[in-house]
Amino acid sequence: MTAKNMTTDNKSIVQRALTALVATGDVDALAPLLSDDFVHHRPDSSSTKAEWLAAVGAALIPLAGMQVEIGHVLADGDHVMMRSRRWLPGAEPGIVVVDIWRLDDGLIAEAWEIIEPVSQAAAHLTWWEPAER
Repeated sequence: MTAKNMTTDNKSIVQRALTALVATGDVDALAPLLSDDFVHHRPDSSSTKAEWLAAVGAALIPLAGMQVEIGHVLADGDHVMMRSRRWLPGAEPGIVVVDIWRLDDGLIAEAWEIIEPVSQAAAHLTWWEPAER
């Protein structure tokens, strides 16, 4: 398989996984696309496949009706990056999420996620400045 084919296939796998999850709200649609040793990373913690699927399943109930607007999906070899904006109806402006997925042998093996509330974006542009007292 060429690098270009691998990149295209990996991008397709990630898009299929997320489309299935968003369209059905069913975590079971996502589970077969994750490797058994899948790890989900966030700045504050990491979780296993079972832990992450349980957390996603629990979040789907209060987030029913969530709108997802995909801004970019980029792929390079075994990594796929997606930037999206997500919001609940009537709860604008929502959040911006950057997900990075690493695939291995046709399965999602690792994921990194950064979430930023849109309403706090301007404040995050000056995170290095000391807080006013």
